[in-house]
Amino acid sequence: MDATVLDRSIPELAGLVTRGEVSAEEVTKASLDRITRRDGALGAFLTVQAEEALSAARAVDQKRARGEALGPLAGVPIGIKDALCTRDAPTTAGSRILLRPASKGEATLDPRRGFRPPYDATVVARLREADAVLVGKTNLDEFAMGSSNENSAFFPTKNPWDPSRIPGGSSGGSAVAVAAGLALGALGSDTGGSIRQPAALTGTVGIKPTYGRVSRYGLIAFASSLDQVGPFAADVRSAARLLGVIAGRDPHDQTSLGAPVAAYEEACGRDVRGMRIGVPEEYFAKGLEPAVEKSVREALAGLASLGCELRPVRLPHTRYAVATYYVLATAEASSNLARYDGVRFGARAEGAESLGALYAKTRGEGFGREVARRIVLGTYVLSSGYYDAYYLRAQRVRTLIRRDFEEVFREVDVIAAPVSPTVAFPLGERVDDPLAMYLADIYTLPASLAGVPALSVPCAPTPATNSVPSLPVGLQLVGPPLEEARLCALAAAWEGISPARGLRPKVSEA
Repeated sequence: MDATVLDRSIPELAGLVTRGEVSAEEVTKASLDRITRRDGALGAFLTVQAEEALSAARAVDQKRARGEALGPLAGVPIGIKDALCTRDAPTTAGSRILLRPASKGEATLDPRRGFRPPYDATVVARLREADAVLVGKTNLDEFAMGSSNENSAFFPTKNPWDPSRIPGGSSGGSAVAVAAGLALGALGSDTGGSIRQPAALTGTVGIKPTYGRVSRYGLIAFASSLDQVGPFAADVRSAARLLGVIAGRDPHDQTSLGAPVAAYEEACGRDVRGMRIGVPEEYFAKGLEPAVEKSVREALAGLASLGCELRPVRLPHTRYAVATYYVLATAEASSNLARYDGVRFGARAEGAESLGALYAKTRGEGFGREVARRIVLGTYVLSSGYYDAYYLRAQRVRTLIRRDFEEVFREVDVIAAPVSPTVAFPLGERVDDPLAMYLADIYTLPASLAGVPALSVPCAPTPATNSVPSLPVGLQLVGPPLEEARLCALAAAWEGISPARGLRPKVSEA
C-alpha cells in the first residue's frame, strides 16, 4: 500500500476505511513501518504496541465485513501521551519511579517495564469506541513537567524540522508523532501550554479545551486545577474530529462538564466574516523574536482579509502569570506526587532500614531533577507560615487573570496572539536555566490559569538563514469557556489561506 495514505487528513482516512477502499490493517502496518524507519532518530514513542494495534485494526476490518457501522476514527492510527492510562500498554509518565525493578539481564531504564494500569483513561476508551487504532505511547517530560521534552527519564524527543532542536513540551512526543507522519493524530495534556507550545514548534494543530470539557479520568495528575487533555493533528478539521470524540461529561470525573458537545468539525466550514478578534499588546512585548512577531502579524492581517475585525485589547495581569502558575502548579504537584512512595506503585528502593527511609530513598532515586525541584518549591509554598503569603495570594492573582479574560470577551469574540516567544531552541540550551525554560510558556499560561479554551494553528514559518533552517511558528487563538467550535471555525478559515498549509518536515529514514 502507498504509505502516503498516512498523509491524508483524519476524516479522509476514516472515510477510506469505512468505504473499504483501504483496510485498517494496511493502514496500521504502514504506520508501524514508518515508526520503525523514522522514530529511531526522533524518539517520539516510548513504547509501540504493534501486536495490539494490528489486532485492533483487524477487529475494525471484521466489523466492516459484518456490515456494522464504523466509528468516526475508523482505522486511524493514534499516539497516546504516556501520562494517560492504557490497559494494554505500560504507563510511565516519563519517569523511572513508575518502572518495576529490572531483572537480571534487563536494561535499567526500559519504558516497557512501566506500570500496568488495570483500566483505560476515559479518553482512551472513547478513542477505542470510535474504532481508532492506538499504535503506541508517546514520550514526554517527566510527569508533564517541562517545555522541551528533555526531562524524560528515558531520552529526549527531537524536532523533525531540525533534529538538533527541541520539539517543545511536555507533550513533545505526541506533537512529533503527528508532525513526522507516524500517526495521524495524538492525545496530549496541557497544564500550562503543553499542547499548544509543542504544536507551535512542530507545525501541528493542538487544542487545549475548556477546563472540564474533556475527562481527566486516567490522566496521571500534575496540577489538578489546570490539567486538561486535548488532541494533536496535522490540520484543524482532523483535530476537531478528535476533540468531538473525546469531549463530554464523564461520571468518573466530577470536574467534567455536562454541557452538550458542539459540532466542532462542522464549525470548520463556518463563515468568520465580522468576527471580532482581540490583539493583546502584552503578548507582543520585549522578548518576542522579530521573526515570530512578523509571522503572527501576517496571520492577523490574513484574518482581517477574511473580514474579521481586529481590535487592540489589554490583559493587564498577564505579567503575573508565570509567577502565579509556578506557585499554584508546584503546590498541586507536591500534593499529587506524594503518592509515589515505593509502596503502592512502580519502583521501590533497596536497602532502606525504616519506612521513612524507604520513602526518601525511593523518591530520591525515582524522581528526576526538574520534578524534585517543583516538589520542593510546592512543599515550601504550602508550608505553615508561607501558605497565605504565596498560595492564597497566587489564587487571588489567578482570579484577576480570569477577570481580564472575562472583561475582554465582552468586547471581542476571540483573542489572537503568539503561542511561543521563540522558535524551537537547540537541545541542551536551557537545561541548566530553569527560569529561561519557564519563560517559554509565558504566552500560554494565562489561558490555562483562566480555564478557557485555546489552540495553536501554524502560520508562516520563519525564513531560513545560513545557520538556522526555516522553523514553524504557531498562532494562538483563545476563546470564552466552551467556545471551542468558534476557535475551530476561525483556525480553519486561517488555515485555508495560510502559507503553512500542507507543509511537512523532510524526515530522514533508517
